[in-house]
Amino acid sequence: MLANKPYVVGLTGGIGCGKSEAARYLRTLGAVHLDADEISRQLTAEGGAALPEIRRVFGDAAFREDGSLDRACLGKLVFGNEPARRALEGIIHPLVQRTMLEGMDAAAKAGARVVILDVPLLFETGMDALCDETWTLYLEREKQISRVVTRDGLTREQAEARIDSQMPMEARNARATHAINTDQPIERTQAELEQLYRAALRQAEKG
Repeated sequence: MLANKPYVVGLTGGIGCGKSEAARYLRTLGAVHLDADEISRQLTAEGGAALPEIRRVFGDAAFREDGSLDRACLGKLVFGNEPARRALEGIIHPLVQRTMLEGMDAAAKAGARVVILDVPLLFETGMDALCDETWTLYLEREKQISRVVTRDGLTREQAEARIDSQMPMEARNARATHAINTDQPIERTQAELEQLYRAALRQAEKG
């Protein structure tokens, strides 16, 4: 084990609960941010490591004529279809985890003190096992649905399908070290995050 191993915080939360904003703020405080969604996009971009297996499992219908992944089509195939969703996760999640482990190693070698693992399905994928502590952001369900509908231009049914593809809020909050309700002014959420980040820094200094 590296002597300068950083303190690792798992950041999660339901869709529409403000996780991206929280991650951006934590970066301004100095945290190293490893984003599972961004890694997933890279893995499924042109030439991405996940594409051959996605084509094998889902067929040519999930791809455009130019060979690029048709994300909208793939989304329709997997949302609300439990076996299809699990098949896609079985392709993507191991590759994301491997890339994050590589990022954690690089951060340790660079002397980083706190690393944020930004993972929507942190507990579902077992990636919380990589973390020293976990933080989740949450909203009351109706407000979460409203945010997702407004932000993403979805129907209520589509928003609910995306929310229901994740662990229930109550279960996620129960497993997290800290749960932050984002139904408050952003300044208050940022103040909570800064307090938690400073505490994580202190833990990092203890080794």
